[in-house]
Amino acid sequence: MRITIAELRDHPIDYNEDLAPGVIDFGPDWKQTRALKADGSAQLVEEHESKHKSILDIRLVGKLSTALETPCARCLDLVQVDIKREFDLLYRPLGVDTGREEVSVTSAEAEVGYYEGDGILLEDALREQVLLEAPIRAICREDCKGLCPHCGANLNQQQCSCAQPLEDPRWAALKDIRSKLES
Repeated sequence: MRITIAELRDHPIDYNEDLAPGVIDFGPDWKQTRALKADGSAQLVEEHESKHKSILDIRLVGKLSTALETPCARCLDLVQVDIKREFDLLYRPLGVDTGREEVSVTSAEAEVGYYEGDGILLEDALREQVLLEAPIRAICREDCKGLCPHCGANLNQQQCSCAQPLEDPRWAALKDIRSKLES
């Protein structure tokens, strides 16, 4: 759904989207497993920069929910992650802030995005919000044992038959010093 400045000049736009898995690409690490439900509104915000110049911003407010699936960071089993998020975003025209001197940014200004052309694509904004809510590393459970570093067996499902862990040769010099100190 494209939200354009021309439409917003006439009236705010309400949206209620139900996007099936696969409509939005969340990248190679995430697979959408449940429809993405999003509803909210978009409105035009006119910022007066000077007496004769104004900037047309798009304010996007709403909430979303979906579910994603990703491999566990420890054992590679698939993990289901429920995503729910409320958002209040402001999009400014691309390039409107260029030429200004460098200043520190407040946390509210860090939430500002930019649009190019005549408006924004709602799906792009929703994709960004879902990925911001998704964890950086998902694990299947707190006590996940992960994979054996030698044979690759999932230690949650079976005890591997590997011999004692091999010593890292980089520690050999320290082991020699320790044995000399003990004797």
